[in-house]
Amino acid sequence: MAFKSRMDASAKKAGSNIVLALDIIRENREFLLRDSLEILDATNQYLCAVKVNRQLVLPLGLFDGVEKVLRRAKDLGLPTIMDCKINDVGYTNREIARRYFEAGFDAVIVNPFVGWEDGLQPVFELAKELRRGVITLVYMSHKAAWEGYGQTVYDPSKKQNRLQYLVFAEKALSWGADGGVVGATYPEKIREVYHVLGDSVAIYSPGVGAQGGGIRAALKSGARYLIVGRSITRASEPGKAAEKIRDEASKFLRV
Repeated sequence: MAFKSRMDASAKKAGSNIVLALDIIRENREFLLRDSLEILDATNQYLCAVKVNRQLVLPLGLFDGVEKVLRRAKDLGLPTIMDCKINDVGYTNREIARRYFEAGFDAVIVNPFVGWEDGLQPVFELAKELRRGVITLVYMSHKAAWEGYGQTVYDPSKKQNRLQYLVFAEKALSWGADGGVVGATYPEKIREVYHVLGDSVAIYSPGVGAQGGGIRAALKSGARYLIVGRSITRASEPGKAAEKIRDEASKFLRV
């Protein structure tokens, strides 16, 4: 099953569009792995997928610790996304993607700033070959996102100045991406990007809760999936926190 279909099936089965950002920090490696698995066990029934960042990969190791997290997620029926923001030359990008796919990830996140030819093309080709997913950044959730994604650039294909994030949205569509990331902290940007992507490329929105993004605003603006981290992982009872967020989001969930 292709990644888009797996995400759709998982969301429908769980009645949830919440992607857990399992980006927790612990000084002790054993505690980090233990807590990651415990949070997964406590929250999985309220999720449709899990996203991992280098905050787990660097201390745990890809094939030593993170692979255990991926196996647990797979056992629980959750697709997994590696938030590696791939952004190098094509030869290196393909190798990075290959390693993450070998470890068990169902999709990777890439940075469109590197471009297509000898950039991200090898990643998309590998993902297609392995039936994995590629999600592109369009507009990030942090305050300085405007410095890169919000700048005005000259678009040679249309011979005019345009906003960078709208160019990236069009690239996500033309490249056949499985998703595009637009911060929940910028619902007006979500609306603009949704106008470009429609339902062809799902919008993944990080930044709900800890960064100030709102559930209703993001979903009503066109986001399909909400990426939620600290509001769940730092809660005293992660399961209850995930359930509450799932229930609030379900009011606006399109299945």
